[in-house]
Amino acid sequence: MTHFMNEKDDMVIEAIEGAIAASGGALSRLDGYPHIRVVVRSDWNKSKVALVSGGGSGHEPAHAGFVGAGMLTAAVCGDIFASPSVDAVLAGILSVTGPAGCLLIVKNYTGDRLNFGLAAERARAFGHKVSMVIVDDDIALPDLPQARGVAGTLFVHKIAGALAEQGADLDTVTEAAERVIAGTHSIGMSLDTCSVPGSPKEARIPQGMAELGLGIHGEAGVEQVAYIDAKQAMSAVAEKLAPKMSAKGHVALLNNLGGSTVLEMSVLAAELIRSTIGDKISLMIGPASMMTSLDMRGFSVSVFELGNEDQKLLSAPCGIAAWPGCVSPKPENVLPLPDGLAPIKAMPSRHDPTKAFLTACCKILIAAEADLNALDAKSGDGDTGSTLAGAARALIKAIDTLPLADHTQLYRAIGQELSQTMGGSSGVLLAIFFAAAGDASSSGLPMRGALLAGLDRMQAIGGAKPGDRTMIDALLPALDALETGVAAAAKAARDGANHTATLTKANAGRAAYISAEQLEGHIDPGAEAVARLFEHLAA
Repeated sequence: MTHFMNEKDDMVIEAIEGAIAASGGALSRLDGYPHIRVVVRSDWNKSKVALVSGGGSGHEPAHAGFVGAGMLTAAVCGDIFASPSVDAVLAGILSVTGPAGCLLIVKNYTGDRLNFGLAAERARAFGHKVSMVIVDDDIALPDLPQARGVAGTLFVHKIAGALAEQGADLDTVTEAAERVIAGTHSIGMSLDTCSVPGSPKEARIPQGMAELGLGIHGEAGVEQVAYIDAKQAMSAVAEKLAPKMSAKGHVALLNNLGGSTVLEMSVLAAELIRSTIGDKISLMIGPASMMTSLDMRGFSVSVFELGNEDQKLLSAPCGIAAWPGCVSPKPENVLPLPDGLAPIKAMPSRHDPTKAFLTACCKILIAAEADLNALDAKSGDGDTGSTLAGAARALIKAIDTLPLADHTQLYRAIGQELSQTMGGSSGVLLAIFFAAAGDASSSGLPMRGALLAGLDRMQAIGGAKPGDRTMIDALLPALDALETGVAAAAKAARDGANHTATLTKANAGRAAYISAEQLEGHIDPGAEAVARLFEHLAA
C-alpha cells in the first residue's frame, strides 16, 4: 500500500515536526534527533507532578497528541510499533521532572516495560522521585497473566493528568492511576489488518469475517467471527465486556482504530448505547480516533466503573484537541416536522395488478444494485444502485398505503414517497418526474403523454438533455417508442443506454468531473437502470 511519506525511516521524525508545527507553539521537542524523540509541553515549569507516557508510533494521536495541560507532560516516541530506547525515556523524565516527581504511564508490552522500567531506575539514581504504573486493560485473553495495554490507557492519562494539574502529590496521582487501571477493561474488533509503511500488507482476515480481540500493533485477534452488520459486531464486543461490568455508572470510550469512517463510528455509537451494556453507561467518550493502529478498519470499546470524583476528573477542561471530551448519553430527541412538510397522503386503494407491477419493477432495481454501483464507481461515486434499491425497498414497504386504483394520484404519491426516501439529485429529479406526470394525468393525458410531460418538467428543472450521459438518454427514446409497443420501447431504452458508453463527456451529474478516458466504454448507471426496467416489461 502506498503511504504519504518521504523516507520510511524519517516518517516518525517528520510526523513529530508536523505535530509541533500544528500546535501553535504549545508543544516543543528535545534535541537529540533522531535517537531521542520526546515531545513536551512548552509551558511546563516543573512545579507539579509530571506525567510521561509513550511507546511505539503508529497509534496517533497517542501519545504526542495528548501532551498538554490536564493530560501528559511529555510523550516519548519510538519507531512504528517499537518501544523507544532507555536513553530516550530517561531524557523525557529528566526534562520534565521537578521536586514533585514524575509518573510513568506504560502499556503492558515487554519492550515498553523494560525500557521505561530501566529509565525509571536510572532517574531515581539521579535523585528524582519516579513511580511507574502498567496498563493492562485488554480482556481479549482472560487467562493471560500479562494482558496488553490498549485504549483504556486514555482513562489513566486523563484522570491522573487532571489530578496532577490540580496539584495533587505523586502518591495521590499514582494511587488514582492504579485504581483506574484495575477497573478498566477493553476489547477491539476489526474488519481488516493495518498497513505498516514500507511493509507488505497482511491479508489475514477473509471477506465476510471480522477479528475479535486484537491488539494495537497489528497482532492477530483471539478469534475470527462471521461479520453480519454493525449491530452484531457491537453485540460481540458487549458480550465480552458485560461480565466485567457489575453495576451502572460506567464510562465508555469508543475508539476508532484508524481506518473506520466517521459515518461508521457514529453507527457503532448508536449500537453501543442500544447494546446489552448500554444501560450501564452514564458517560461516553468518543467516538473518535484516540489510540489507533495506523489504518486498521476497526474499533475498540473501553469501560471503567466511575468512582466518586472520576466524572469530574474526566470532564475537567484540558487544552488538547485530540481529547474529544465526555458526554452523558441521552435518549433520542425527536422534534415534529415544521408545518407544511408533514406529508398529506392520498387515500390508499387496492388494485392487485398495479401492486404486482410496481413490486416487480422495484425488485428489478433491487436485484441490479451491485451492478449499478459497479458502473457508477467508474464514473461517479458508486452509489446509484444503492440509491435506487433503497427507494425501491421503501416503495415496496409503503405499497399498501398508496392509491393503487387511481393512477393520477398514484403518480403524485410515488413522487412524494421518493422525495422522502430517495437521496441525491436523482431522488429529487424522479420526484419531480412523477409529480409532473400526476399533474398531466389529471388534465386527461394518457399514461405515455403524462410520462412525457413528467420528463419535460424533469429536464426543464434538472437541465439535462439527450446526449448529456444521464438516464434521459434511455428514458426519452423509450417513451417515444412506447407508442408502438413495449418491445420497441425496451429496444430503444437499451440502444440509448448502450450509446452512453460511447459518450466521453458528461454534462450533468458527478460524471461531469470525470475524464474522457474513464468514461469511455462504461454505460451510464441511470440509463442502465431504465433499460433494465423496460426490458423487464417487455419480457
